[in-house]
Amino acid sequence: MDKTTDETHNRTQNYQRETTATEKQITDRQYLYDLFETRPMDTDQLLINLGLYMRSSALTKILFLNEMYRMIKNQPGIIVEFGSWWGQNLIVFENLRAIYEPWEQRRVIGFDTFEGYKSISDKDIRSNTIKEGGYAVSEGYADYLRKLIDWHEKNSVSSNVNRVQLVQGNILETVPKFFKENKGIVIALAYFDLALYEPSKIAFEAIRPHLLPESVIMLDECNHKDFPGETIAFKEVFAGTSFFVKKSEFMPGRTYFTMK
Repeated sequence: MDKTTDETHNRTQNYQRETTATEKQITDRQYLYDLFETRPMDTDQLLINLGLYMRSSALTKILFLNEMYRMIKNQPGIIVEFGSWWGQNLIVFENLRAIYEPWEQRRVIGFDTFEGYKSISDKDIRSNTIKEGGYAVSEGYADYLRKLIDWHEKNSVSSNVNRVQLVQGNILETVPKFFKENKGIVIALAYFDLALYEPSKIAFEAIRPHLLPESVIMLDECNHKDFPGETIAFKEVFAGTSFFVKKSEFMPGRTYFTMK
């Protein structure tokens, strides 16, 4: 492992991943990782055969993102994600836009510190992931992600239009500033994967004036006993609001709130 790889490893593995896998499942995954590392194919073949190495849980996540996009594809407005981590959702959303709405100018906005959590409130439960610095990515990763996004946009229809935007920094500051500067925005989908109380509440308050009937809010940790902050914040901000509620078909732990 070279110095750069070692630094990245230390930065992104500063916590134990939350998992419900058994010891046998973890061992089986390592065997898959070994098969991946020793794959007898070139990169160009790998990129069109990723399903060879995609576990069902990873495929489920893609189906889940597709489920969300189909819910809002006939709705006006942007897709906004709070808590982008490595940014896969942003790129999948952009590619789904290219599939379902090739000429649509729908924007996708992602908010993240890209340095992990800044602070934890007393309404959150600390753990291996819920701590200062939890979910940090490798140094300089946001710039790398922007290059990936740029490639995907340039290789789609109407490639001259930039639709995906990263907003990097502390959400307590960046989210109010963004929506103050973009008062004309309408939100089709707001994807929440912050887990924490304070940034979730700030974001809920910021988006509320931008929601229309049938706008969708997705909570990644709704009603989760180990991550109560997101749900507490939602209940405080949207108390008295009328909405439809349903669980995801593919990831039942995820919950949709559709505004009436």
